[in-house]
Amino acid sequence: MAKQKMVVIKEADITNNCPECFNQELKLSFYQKHTYNALFKKTTNEVTHEIKCKKCFSMIYPVNWTPDIERVFEYYNKLVTPAKTTIKFTSLFFILLMVIVLITAVVAYLFLEGII
Repeated sequence: MAKQKMVVIKEADITNNCPECFNQELKLSFYQKHTYNALFKKTTNEVTHEIKCKKCFSMIYPVNWTPDIERVFEYYNKLVTPAKTTIKFTSLFFILLMVIVLITAVVAYLFLEGII
């Protein structure tokens, strides 16, 4: 079973008014999805975002955004550069691959010698 983790790639404190409590302390965070497995580690190109108020701790969804928040979001969205999409195999993958190749070679040798 693969585990998924959202890794923070950029955070910014913005000074727009919160639509809930009208405080001027908001935090904008961008996350990139990483998948971990026993055989590989994969970085996807899926980027998500969230805006939270630092005072009332409420999530500010795009429906509640003011034009000021939208402008600030567009600015920071242009600055976000996610990591490249990669797949890194673990040592367990390479060990299993070598065992499969070794078993295939032994079976092929035994078949060619007429033992099987």
